[in-house]
Amino acid sequence: MSEDKFLLPDCPLEYATNIMGGKWKIRLIWELYEADYVRFNQLKRQLNGITDMMLSKILKELVKEDIVKRVQYNEIPPHVEYSLTPNGLNLVNALNEVIKWSKGTHKVSNLK
Repeated sequence: MSEDKFLLPDCPLEYATNIMGGKWKIRLIWELYEADYVRFNQLKRQLNGITDMMLSKILKELVKEDIVKRVQYNEIPPHVEYSLTPNGLNLVNALNEVIKWSKGTHKVSNLK
């Protein structure tokens, strides 16, 4: 397989890295996984250093890609909760495999 295959816009690996890439996305996905559902300000506190604008942008992107579910409650005061979709849970399962691989690679590199 040529390296050019990975540069194509319809490449599955490129698509996955676009969804997960960046400083905050994987951490945000993991926070949602560990908490089941989270409100915006709670996420902001857990992702120390992220701006409101960046958090909003990432959440919108992940909602659009069916990774995150956004539920707005029309109460007084109104609030919004975020959680992972079934597709987001599948992504976490894939990330668990990457974690296993990383731990195995890390152990091997320590032996050299």
